[in-house]
Amino acid sequence: MTDVSPADANGAAQTNQAPAPGFRILAQFVRDLSFENPRAPDSLRMDGKPAIDMGVELNAQGRPDGLFEVDLKLSIKASLENAPVFHVELLYGGLFQLTGIPEADIEPMLLIECPRYLFPYAREIVARATADGGFYPPFMLDPIDFAGIYTARQQQQAQQGGAA
Repeated sequence: MTDVSPADANGAAQTNQAPAPGFRILAQFVRDLSFENPRAPDSLRMDGKPAIDMGVELNAQGRPDGLFEVDLKLSIKASLENAPVFHVELLYGGLFQLTGIPEADIEPMLLIECPRYLFPYAREIVARATADGGFYPPFMLDPIDFAGIYTARQQQQAQQGGAA
């Protein structure tokens, strides 16, 4: 008896195993970008640290070709003494191919892991937009806990489902 797998006519080993779980980033893109500096140039000379109001939205959807689109929407509003300093909105997307992922793990993969790979690029775009808008140092987003956002969303849906 041997430990060698039988080979097909081309010499390749035959296996009945499913492909190893994984994903590929096929494309990344800016779907929409908006930067507003309504009080320029006065906003560039303000003293004090502005208050930051930030929103994060995630959206994922399957496509007919078997790929998945994931969108990361960031909205950052900075204000000082109730006066606007700047407002940035970015909708950054990615096209992903998932292979060998169990059905139950697809949603967490799309809403945790995929945004985790998109985030550094989105962060850089926001930093460049604020720097190009005249702000120094540029605004740098803190890391985002996508697993925490996903868990909170699941708990909120469970509570709404229980109340209905």
